[in-house]
Amino acid sequence: MKKQFLVCLLISNLFIHAQSNSQLRVTESASYTDDVKSIDILSIHTSKSGETTIIRSGKKEFLFDIFDSKLNKTFSKIAAIQNDEKYVGDLFYDDQVKLFTVDSPEKNERILYCHTLNLLTKSYTKTTIFKTTVEKNQSLFSTKNKHKTSFALSPNGNYFAIATDNILKNKNSYTIRVYESKNENLVFTKSYQEDEEKTFEHNDLYVNNEAVVYSLGKLYINGSADKKAQGDANYQFVLNKISKDKTSFVLLDLEKEHIKSLSISNIKNELHLIGFYSELNINRIKGGCDFIIDTENLSVKSKKIQNLPKQVYEDLYGDRTSERKAEKQKELRNFEIDYMLKDKDENTYLIAEEFYITQMYVNSGAYGGYMQTVYHYDDILILKFSPTGELLWGRSIFKRANTPSYNAFVKDQSLHIILNSGKNLTEKEDGRTKLSKSLLESTSLYDVEYTKTGEVTYNKIQDNKENEFYLPFYGTYEANKFIMMNDGRRKKTFMTLE
Repeated sequence: MKKQFLVCLLISNLFIHAQSNSQLRVTESASYTDDVKSIDILSIHTSKSGETTIIRSGKKEFLFDIFDSKLNKTFSKIAAIQNDEKYVGDLFYDDQVKLFTVDSPEKNERILYCHTLNLLTKSYTKTTIFKTTVEKNQSLFSTKNKHKTSFALSPNGNYFAIATDNILKNKNSYTIRVYESKNENLVFTKSYQEDEEKTFEHNDLYVNNEAVVYSLGKLYINGSADKKAQGDANYQFVLNKISKDKTSFVLLDLEKEHIKSLSISNIKNELHLIGFYSELNINRIKGGCDFIIDTENLSVKSKKIQNLPKQVYEDLYGDRTSERKAEKQKELRNFEIDYMLKDKDENTYLIAEEFYITQMYVNSGAYGGYMQTVYHYDDILILKFSPTGELLWGRSIFKRANTPSYNAFVKDQSLHIILNSGKNLTEKEDGRTKLSKSLLESTSLYDVEYTKTGEVTYNKIQDNKENEFYLPFYGTYEANKFIMMNDGRRKKTFMTLE
């Protein structure tokens, strides 16, 4: 009996260790009934005045809603769209959302529209940004990136830039267009990386307050394979500088590194190109990299290549296995960059999730079976860089999920990862804490909090109930608060964390 009591006490302590209460202030809005069923959220933003806008996709329309600071609906607009009109990105500044869509009325014709929603005036407009022709039913935005990186807004909000592909039959060509944000007047259009053989794969876009654009991507040397026959990278990363008067570029020096993608960050008036690198192939990760660019001379000012810290392996594999993997510098695989965040001291957090697809056979009994596609959204990798590009620390979250499940933000120098998992978290004997849901287990909403030095706590926000299951993946952190919507088809509620 005494032994059973000690076991129960030990288990209880493990629960407590893994599940403290969140320090974030949690509030929920009053529920309301939606006019149209839709949980397909395209965009959600909160203005400095506290108003929130949510834009969703219906079958043949977009749904635009505005809510006041208490999350009461104050405006609603249902905008009909064309049959082939597709969302391609959005920008938010001051009190306006610009949502961009592409229509394909003809096989070789493309029209880029801008849906503008003004949160102050409660007005909606739809304008045509440009029309163009393409060859071979070509897409305007063929980037392989998970995120919409073909649109960028200047820090002062005065300009926005759009990067498009313009691949012709006998020539690869790419185009930058810059517009004034206030009236959508065209400032300039410029083609770049025109070549009959080499192709350019867009990675990220940045425009400064002087309407100078920086387009980052891969320039393939021969064909479009990522590797040469001898195993070296078959591409060079290139940063293009594009202004109204001229275009120029700089190639990044890669030695043994294989890099899937890089993201642009403006840190203390310097451009940093940050990402993960591997020594094997682009789908693996050995560590983090940071290229600092001298934008005046358009040259690489410094290059830092740093291995994953041991703590990353300990979080994923436990005490014993992590020792071996860290010593061998074992490379992780299948991680996709989701967020690049900055704190008030200009430190940068690079956050990625393990994503891959498998097939499984489902037996239907006497009538045979079928193959089912399974999507895996598993472990999370976090690296923190200093303003000078030093890798300060790395952590990871050992988790399993089958849908996009998390969001991230930095508040008061702490990093918060918000996600749903099984109701009870326990620390395993090897030191790991696993976030997953068993078959019959109920779920809870968690805040995984990291201090500025990388210490972690697992904070429970709530045990989920039928109508109180929230969707962190579609949330937004702006104006010092994180807002997310529940998954109800008609009955809607918001949760705010601040």
